[in-house]
Amino acid sequence: MFVALTQARDSVRAVSAGYQGQLRIALSEGISQTRLATLLTRCREEEPDTEIRLYEVPLAQQIKGLESDLYDVGFAQSPEVGEALLAIPASSDPIVVAVPSRHPLLIHKKLPLEEVLRYPLVLCSPDACEGSSLQLARVLRTTDLDPIVAEQVASHDLMVTLVAAGYGLGFSTEAHVSTSHHPEIVTRPLAGRTPMLTTYKIELIQR
Repeated sequence: MFVALTQARDSVRAVSAGYQGQLRIALSEGISQTRLATLLTRCREEEPDTEIRLYEVPLAQQIKGLESDLYDVGFAQSPEVGEALLAIPASSDPIVVAVPSRHPLLIHKKLPLEEVLRYPLVLCSPDACEGSSLQLARVLRTTDLDPIVAEQVASHDLMVTLVAAGYGLGFSTEAHVSTSHHPEIVTRPLAGRTPMLTTYKIELIQR
């Protein structure tokens, strides 16, 4: 469940009182559609008179927009947002490996990271997925192996497509992969301590 739901509802009420019933939410880096839908449904139920406007923007633009009052609140996957903003962990999802359905690694129920890194990878470009790329890079640095990057892509959907086509393995979350409904993709958790991908709610420290 989205830990930030209560905080978001409070933001809706505050914005409704102070901003003529409009809440401007900036989104970066492919936030989980399931959790976003839950958040929006709760906001509409509890504050039906508040207009919710969504803006899909790069992280740098989200930071500038929050600082200059273009947005009221944001969600991204990086806590590196500068001194004027506060990044609050909103949700954390286990990182899973997206694997083609007939891949030899599927003999394992949980995949050792060292085994995954012996195969080419399809990764999200750091330019398009700054926060999640940094979080994943920390996971990959826990081994001595250098990743073999077959492709870098700008969207999760393209990553899933290339993994299904056999270009390489991908890293994602169960929530993201499930929305793609691709029959040629299987997910496996990583062995050992489960790494998490964290989404942050971002707002001004003082409004």
